[in-house]
Amino acid sequence: MRDVLLVRFGEVHLKGQNRPYFLRKLVSNVRRAVEDIGGHVWLADSRIYVSQAQDMAQCIERVCKVFGVHSVSPAVEMDKDYEAIAAQCVEMMRGKTGSFKVNARRSDKRFPMDSMVLQRELGGRILEAMPHLKVDVHKPDHVMSVEIRDFAYLYVDEVMGVGGMPMGTGGRAALLLSGGIDSPVAGWSIMKRGVQVQGIHFHSFPYTSERAKQKVLDLAAIMGEYAGNMLVHVVPFTEIQLAIHEKCPDELGTVLMRRYMMRIAQRLAQKNRCQALITGESIGQVASQTMEALVCTDQVVDMPVFRPLIGMDKLEIMDIARKIGTYETSIQPFEDCCTVFTPRHPCTKPKIEDLIQAEQALDSEALIQKAVEETQSVWVK
Repeated sequence: MRDVLLVRFGEVHLKGQNRPYFLRKLVSNVRRAVEDIGGHVWLADSRIYVSQAQDMAQCIERVCKVFGVHSVSPAVEMDKDYEAIAAQCVEMMRGKTGSFKVNARRSDKRFPMDSMVLQRELGGRILEAMPHLKVDVHKPDHVMSVEIRDFAYLYVDEVMGVGGMPMGTGGRAALLLSGGIDSPVAGWSIMKRGVQVQGIHFHSFPYTSERAKQKVLDLAAIMGEYAGNMLVHVVPFTEIQLAIHEKCPDELGTVLMRRYMMRIAQRLAQKNRCQALITGESIGQVASQTMEALVCTDQVVDMPVFRPLIGMDKLEIMDIARKIGTYETSIQPFEDCCTVFTPRHPCTKPKIEDLIQAEQALDSEALIQKAVEETQSVWVK
């Protein structure tokens, strides 16, 4: 008898002939998540199992953050001996109060008792040992689960995972990563679909501090807990912002800045074999996120731009940020480049022809090329 984690997966079941590929990726990602704490990972009979971890609580936390994992149960693995199984069920229910039911599943049809008989007999043994409990098959307080496979697996608790698709099965994309609440949530949402995400951060030193840059790297580290690690490209953006501020109409400054960000992001994305860009924009949240402004920013790139938060309100986004662990870091009061040189009265309905005219005052190619060449790339783990 030994302690193991029983790991379930969801959408991977739907992949038909491609299922083995997705399962290999998922097993590899689970193995990577627990290898430094001694976890042994294997796949058998439509389940992933983890054993031998030095800290099982930490192991559960890590496995639940692996995209593709639906849920995790700390279980006892034991021989398929009915009397031993019954005794262990009683022991695992000891100290419980309220109602319960037994949920049995017999995958090994050679076991002499079918699922219904197991449920009835084990339930009776538990009631005999603990008559204060009540049986409730519809809404029980506790579920004593027994799975008969190559071994018998017994568990009571089920911890929900993040779900989604295994990392590395959905391509690669680049996230415009600020220090705010929205962009980490946007990146996480696309990562959940199996996409490997790189961050692109625009840093306006000395108007934005080193602590502001570190805040972004801290956010990337939190996101990396779900992805194993994360590559962040830090782009020097001060020169471009100063040029826009000095030579272009003030009310167009924010949208012009976003257009240059998108141009630079596309070049870095292509350089790093990314297939799409990701932003944290939501319609109408700020002046640069009106429908007209978004059309103007998309006009300068020709690769797909994913905006998973586009129809969400701020409270919904904040709830997700809290759930994934980025919120407390995002609200730290360090400035980012989007707050530098903000117009007093930004244009909310810009026209593309006006923006193109304003950009004639700038040596766009030289500014973009210099920013790309001076970009620093950092692996965050």
